[in-house]
Amino acid sequence: MQPSRDISRLIEIMAALRNPDGGCPWDLAQDFSSIRHYTIEEAYEVADAIERMDFGDLREELGDLLLQPIYHAQMASELGEFDIGDVIYSITEKLIRRHPHVFGDLDANDAGAAQVQWEAIKVQERAIKAARKGETKPSVLDDVPGTLPALARAEKLTKRAAKVGFDWPDIAAVAAKVHEELGEVAEATAAGDKAASHEEIGDLLFAVVNLARHAGVDAEAALRDANFKFTRRFHYVEERARQDCVAIESAGLERLDGYWNEIRKADKT
Repeated sequence: MQPSRDISRLIEIMAALRNPDGGCPWDLAQDFSSIRHYTIEEAYEVADAIERMDFGDLREELGDLLLQPIYHAQMASELGEFDIGDVIYSITEKLIRRHPHVFGDLDANDAGAAQVQWEAIKVQERAIKAARKGETKPSVLDDVPGTLPALARAEKLTKRAAKVGFDWPDIAAVAAKVHEELGEVAEATAAGDKAASHEEIGDLLFAVVNLARHAGVDAEAALRDANFKFTRRFHYVEERARQDCVAIESAGLERLDGYWNEIRKADKT
């Protein structure tokens, strides 16, 4: 077995790994549930390589991600459900159907018009899917995956609701809601009510996602960037403590804040 640029070789390798006669014991022991977290992890690693603009890592991580649908399709094929050909047919059919301005007779002169057509087709698809399940009227929130990261799911849910007019009129109104929710968090925490604090902090986070959406900011990406910035700055704090021969655990908040302010100031210059 030799490497190849042809995807059929990847399919062959996966089939060999899952072959009960001479395959890999670890691969044979896996099922859909046991590898699903790898699928999610690989998608995040692709996103990380993109954010770092590391094309060497991106090439490798895309390969790792590509393995995931091949793996799932191989297991489904073993159960007689579908194979990778069915997966490819499904996505090619969907892309053709959702782009009538490219593969059909409709016109879309700009990205906005194309997006409008795309959304209209998705509404039709949700109705067909609901009918197939015996539901009389689909919800606009149907098919928003429950497994999405919470911030990303909140953004998607509010976008869907906004499409039918259930939305704040402007960013000022959303900002006011954030302040309102922050006040309710303060009340709950002051009362020592953990259940209320849990609920109110959830409401606050949801309101902040709405604020990000109205500002045209991807909340999930913004928080990832904030995590990265915090990590980088905290590494600086740790390094400064080492330079001063101070154990960080006993440095004290005032000294650590001083280090933190140094890197904050450097970031702004």
